[in-house]
Amino acid sequence: MLKKRDLQESHVLYNLMVHPDVFPFVRQKADSFEEFMFLTKQTLEEEEQGKIISRTILDEWQNPIGTINLFDVQEGYGFLGTWIGQPYFGKGYNHLAKEAFFSELFYEKDIHTIFMRIRKVNGRSQKAAEKIPYVTLANETRKDIYDQLNQGQDIYNLYQIEKDNYMMHHLRNQPLEIVEEQLKEA
Repeated sequence: MLKKRDLQESHVLYNLMVHPDVFPFVRQKADSFEEFMFLTKQTLEEEEQGKIISRTILDEWQNPIGTINLFDVQEGYGFLGTWIGQPYFGKGYNHLAKEAFFSELFYEKDIHTIFMRIRKVNGRSQKAAEKIPYVTLANETRKDIYDQLNQGQDIYNLYQIEKDNYMMHHLRNQPLEIVEEQLKEA
């Protein structure tokens, strides 16, 4: 489902990223394939420096279909950035990718808060964020960050995922998942 980024998938990812339904909402925009390669190399270097955590989202046949990133990593938090190619919209990949990525961030990395800034005009992403049971709207509770994000032309909602909320959600729901899996095996 997720793998570390590499340059070999760049052609496929670039072609998916430039689709008009995807491109406006990508944080690391590239206007040419060469620029995309440069940004990918920069991402790989920044990951080595601990400034970003970046993964390629794969479909069930291991084809690259998008990326999921934690940008601006510092002091145990960062900003989520995800995009998936248009042919893969509405097929559940976004949810699966986020679950795998959040698990890695909270259990394997030293991350305790994930922020999501979502443009108020991006209804698709807002609906996806609000479906996640452990996500909270942080426009008021993290007003300092919210105000900082909204100094430019684009207006954002700020969401956050706290490690404790994520872990509590999974602890509460784990017994049901285990019982359902045991029933399927019986």
